[in-house]
Amino acid sequence: MKVSVITVCLNCENSIEQALKSVAEQLNVDIEHIVIDGASTDNTLKIISIYQRTQLVLQSEPDEGIYDAMNKGLAISTGEVICFLNADDHYVSKSTLASVVDQMREFELDVLLADVHFFKPNSRNKPIRRYRAQNFDPNYLAWGWMPAHPAMFVRKIVYDKVGLYDKSFRIAGDYDWIIRAFRTSDLRYKHLPKVVVNMQTGGVSTRGLASTLLLNKEVIRACRKNNIYTNWLMILSKYPKKLVEFFIK
Repeated sequence: MKVSVITVCLNCENSIEQALKSVAEQLNVDIEHIVIDGASTDNTLKIISIYQRTQLVLQSEPDEGIYDAMNKGLAISTGEVICFLNADDHYVSKSTLASVVDQMREFELDVLLADVHFFKPNSRNKPIRRYRAQNFDPNYLAWGWMPAHPAMFVRKIVYDKVGLYDKSFRIAGDYDWIIRAFRTSDLRYKHLPKVVVNMQTGGVSTRGLASTLLLNKEVIRACRKNNIYTNWLMILSKYPKKLVEFFIK
């Protein structure tokens, strides 16, 4: 079972090496690593060249945003399983993807959902929060609950059925895609109660109050676009529960 790991990046010289290394070190699994670069002008491409190998496919050109870049990665992927690893993130162990493949094969899954640890820049070994996918239920989409995207592993046939990401979104395109996938498809999925990705804070969706406001606006737009009733009170009700994640790691 071949796995396509897609990483999109732009001027990520300070973080991308850890992501590249964590993919290159994966054991006992057939991998292609697709890196979609938005025409970086720093040392990002130089760092990527160090890890250039037969399993790494690089495409560097201007794009129309994160979801346009992700769609480009999907278009050239050849794996049976698709996952996205942000340039700021990395897998927790060398056996992460092998364990994912084992789970998906054993339970004949369309989607496997796992957990992530959030960490601050320069503090990789000190997780500040655990995002548990066990909280996800398609019936809770109207309340803004979704699994962590870097810890979501999806068979390519699901993308063939559901379609690409809507590039009109700036932050919540993955939320919109998850709505379309889980509301219109009879997916076989399960939760793996295990942290598989260390995810750095400060990304586009965790950058501060302005990003949080934009994210929630887009979540509401995604719900309404897909005929799911929601409102600001419903969306904001998730935050008290999220606070618990800072104390139970």
